[in-house]
Amino acid sequence: MKRKAYLDNIRWVTVVLVMIYHVGYLFNNLGILGGIPNAKNLPFADVFCSIVYPWFMVLLFAAAGMCARYSLEKRTNKEFLRERADKLLVPSTLGLFVIHWVTGYLNIKMGGALSYIPAPLVYPISVLSGIGPLWFIQLLFLFSCLLVLIRKIDKQDRLSALGRKTTVPVLLALGFAIWGASQILNMPVITTYRFGVYFAAFLIGYYVFTHDEVQERIEKMRLPMLASAIALGVAYGVFFYGKNYTEDACLKHLLTCAYLWVTVLAIFGCFKRYYDKETAFTGYMTKASFGWYILHYPVLLSVGYLLSTYTDFPAWAIYMLTLLGEFIGTFVLFSLLRRVPVGRYLTLGLRKKKK
Repeated sequence: MKRKAYLDNIRWVTVVLVMIYHVGYLFNNLGILGGIPNAKNLPFADVFCSIVYPWFMVLLFAAAGMCARYSLEKRTNKEFLRERADKLLVPSTLGLFVIHWVTGYLNIKMGGALSYIPAPLVYPISVLSGIGPLWFIQLLFLFSCLLVLIRKIDKQDRLSALGRKTTVPVLLALGFAIWGASQILNMPVITTYRFGVYFAAFLIGYYVFTHDEVQERIEKMRLPMLASAIALGVAYGVFFYGKNYTEDACLKHLLTCAYLWVTVLAIFGCFKRYYDKETAFTGYMTKASFGWYILHYPVLLSVGYLLSTYTDFPAWAIYMLTLLGEFIGTFVLFSLLRRVPVGRYLTLGLRKKKK
């Protein structure tokens, strides 16, 4: 099966978008938990974050569902789960002890709780609170396990045959499924763990988007979807301007879900039509982006904290230097860790290739 370059490009571009988003999130002025306290703020960065937040992780889970389908065409269920355990479970558990404790430590320090924790407990508590963006790969591992269970129940793959028949009206109607899923299985306080909507996106990617016929339909409707995404994005931005875009009042709203679903369809259609190609750069980013996602946040938080705490630079300079430091630092850290046998397995889930 020929590799779908546009899908690879969607994945790495979305990871880059996540890295840019996290800079704005770190210095947000909307009361969203996890940012640096009293940091200098650029209001337009908050607007950017609120615009991309509803859809970029739904997009990533839908793409992950497609990749799961293509992976299972070449692997048994057991091989698939073993690979996912290495790639997803190991970095989001053992990796906390190696690198992501830094995230937990800085969050505790910025929250002012460091002086209240006995010294011997600082490291283990930092480990436990250092998950950060790794919630994505934790959910992805859970969804992969559930998918294997569904495959065992649906041995004739009837769901996939049904997904192949998905028409344009049904594609649009799936937005209501996304809206319904957004209402359920959401963890309180930690709003990133939205099991319902993300699992729905993952299954749609697996059972619907993987069919060539459906991909062609999405490609043909790209321009109307793009225009609709822009219009709905403007309406969403006006309606929720200045509000906490991570709260249920925003995330469960029908307008938000309509905007995110039309945007997902527009991106899949446009990438398939205009960016279904591979270059040396995109080839590198395809291979590196997952590792960048895993490693970027401790780097970002360290750079942002140091700049906010020990410099008096204007807000725009702190934003730009943090972004630059995040990308350079993540590139360097990824390049080093992938060459260290034990380190690359614990942090990136990469085993040494057999000769």
